[in-house]
Parts: sequence; structure tokens; C-alpha cells
Amino acid sequence: MELRQLRYFVKIVEHKSLGRAALELEVGVSALSQQIGKLESELQTRLLNRSSVGVTPTNAGIAFLHHAQLTLRQADYAVQAAQRGRMSGYVSVGLAPTTARVLALPLIKAMRERYPDIQLHLVEMLSGHLASQLNARQLDLAILFQVDAGKHWTVTPLVDEKLFVICAPTLPDAPTGDSVRLADLGQLPLVMPSLQHGLRTALMTAFERSGIEPHVVMEVDGLAVLMDTVRAGLAATIQPGAAASHSGECGLSMVQISDPHVGRRNLLTTLSEDELSPAALAARLVIVDVARELVVQRRWPGARLLEEATKAY
Repeated sequence: MELRQLRYFVKIVEHKSLGRAALELEVGVSALSQQIGKLESELQTRLLNRSSVGVTPTNAGIAFLHHAQLTLRQADYAVQAAQRGRMSGYVSVGLAPTTARVLALPLIKAMRERYPDIQLHLVEMLSGHLASQLNARQLDLAILFQVDAGKHWTVTPLVDEKLFVICAPTLPDAPTGDSVRLADLGQLPLVMPSLQHGLRTALMTAFERSGIEPHVVMEVDGLAVLMDTVRAGLAATIQPGAAASHSGECGLSMVQISDPHVGRRNLLTTLSEDELSPAALAARLVIVDVARELVVQRRWPGARLLEEATKAY
């Protein structure tokens, strides 16, 4: 027996009509009739008399009505009690520096608004280190860019990001326009993360596929220093939209790389379902909601929300 079946039954009795009850409940008449049939089969008695002039409860239906109304009222009280009670606990979330640049503050604000009694611990470090922390149970959730197939994690593809050439407009050979191909960047001086960084490895593979050798003049693993180097006009960089989210405020040029195979996938990764606390489950839902809002409001440049994320949780 399901609560919705009780609600359906009560509405039918109130309206004395399957059609009018179906309209209010926003379900089809056939679906409504089917659920009442299942309820009557489970109770092994007829609850409603159907005639050409409407629907009326049987004697069993009249007796059942009072208890159905009482059960629904108690269920509503339970929902209200749960809503008055605040979720509490502790949750640790890991973000790579580029992702943290666009997601961290909106996530903090959303968690404070929706779950003020949950203590949020944000950890910012490279994706590979985040995976190690997650595996050691030092994080509950993390946004990673690749995962090992053998890990017993729950993985939800969150967003795909395009990559951008970011540079000072005065930099020699700086690309112009809205987009550029990797094949046209061979002479552009670049400051990039070192090869231990997943983004650099992916870009080197993409450059090789395009048949050119990138002109990397220096390596910087810290995002803040890397962006300071770009602002100083010493070199350009290639970063995802999250890193570029505030570059327009600094007078930097931002040109999207048009190659279809160049980009980065953000994977919302958690411990297995049975290891997640209620606070961690709540945070996971908030991360998806915040990412969706950032993409819809175009506050995450070059990001596209993935279908898996729209259906999740």
C-alpha cells in the first residue's frame, strides 16, 4: 500500500468523480483507476461504486476513508517535522584549483543557505592528489578529471569544459577573434603547469594530434602565480573556463579553442553510497544544483552540463 494510493482514493471520494480527481492530481484517469484497482486487490474488498452519475464509496470505502485521511495527515506532519529539523554534520569536498575558482564560493553560499548546520571542509589541490585523499577516506566528495576503473567510487559526469587561450592583448602572436585552433598556436609563448598536471598531459596529447610542438617557455604549478605571469604579459596560457572565469575583470583576452577533441570533463566522485553520511549526500545534491545554476547563468565559461548530471539525485 502506497501513500499516493491513499491520496488518490481520498480525492476521488471528495470529488465523487475519477475525471475531476485526475485533473486535480494531474494524472491520467486510466492510471488513477489502475492504482485504485491495485489498492482494492490488496485489501481484497471493493472501496468504490462506479456508476454513470459518478463514484461513491462502499461501506468498506467509508470505513477506510477515515483511516486513510488520518494516515495522510500523519504523513504530512512527519514531512513538516523533518523540514523543521536541520540537517547537521560534517562533509569534506575536494576541488582542483581551476574548479575551485568558479565553484567554491557559490557552493559555500548554497550550503550556508540550505544546510547552515553542516560544517563544510573545502580542500583545494591537484586532481591526482584529491583522488589519493578520496581513496584514503580523507575526503567524502571530490571533482576529478579522470578516475581509476578499479576504485569503488560513485562517479557522475558533471560538466564538460572547453579550453581557452588566455593572455594579455598586447602579447605578440596573441590570437584574436572568438576561437582559435591548436594548429595556429605553434608560435605562441606559453606558461603551463608541469607534466605532473593532468591538464598539461592532455594538452600535449592534443598538440601532438594536431601535428605541432607547443612553445612552452616556462612551467608554473600554482594557478595564482601562473595567472599573474599571464597578466604581466610574459606568456599566454591554456586553461579551462573555470580558470578564465574572472579574467575579463583583469583586461585579459580569452579565446576559445575550437578543436572538438580539446576539453576537460569534470567528474563528481564520491565514496560508495553506503559510506556517505547524510551531510555528504546533501552536499552532493547541492554541488549538482550549483553547477547547473552556474552553467545556466553562463557564469562557468565554456561549460556544458552533462545529461547524467541533469538526471542525478
